[in-house]
Amino acid sequence: MKVDIFKIDGSKTSKKADLSDSIFAIEPNETAIYEDVRRHLANKRQGTHKTKGRSEITGSTRKLYRQKGTGNARRGSIKSPLLRKGGTVFGPQPRDYGFKMNKKVIQLARKSALSVKASDKAITVVNDFTFEEPKTAQVNDLLSAFELSGKKVLILTSETDKNVYKSARNIPGVEVLEANKPNTYKILYADVLLIQESAVEVLENSVEPNTEEAAA
Repeated sequence: MKVDIFKIDGSKTSKKADLSDSIFAIEPNETAIYEDVRRHLANKRQGTHKTKGRSEITGSTRKLYRQKGTGNARRGSIKSPLLRKGGTVFGPQPRDYGFKMNKKVIQLARKSALSVKASDKAITVVNDFTFEEPKTAQVNDLLSAFELSGKKVLILTSETDKNVYKSARNIPGVEVLEANKPNTYKILYADVLLIQESAVEVLENSVEPNTEEAAA
């Protein structure tokens, strides 16, 4: 799949980027996408919710009245769940919501997410760029050139660029990541992927490593 490469001012260049069909043009696997997004959100949960059971609250354990003959419920102490301020029955306890997935399924999910964006024409490749110093206005100008102001944009760079990162971090909905780091959730969350020309290869190698290079 070939797509146009743009300049930072939004104008089209004469070059085209060759996107791998095995990554950007597959039939999306909705199940893999769903499970990977669910895994990401589950792993973010703190799981620190907690209520006290009857053995954990403060109160006397004295039996309130005799077992039979009163017509009342047979509660044993003032900490009974039947009473106000008593212990909670089967309340939430701290737990880890995270779970793991097969690497190949995660890889398939990322490919599927990228294919969805490609089919929606939500991928834009731009010439490599950097800034001499962090300035939010520079990223705003970039977004305006591509008519992306107010949209959720994921900018992918080939390597860590602190000036680009710092220039974009104050803009709501805009995130800058190295091309080997975006997961399925971040790809789908963005309205548009703005990928630097040199970052395309980094992204492809992170999603589908070159078998020859891996063997070497």
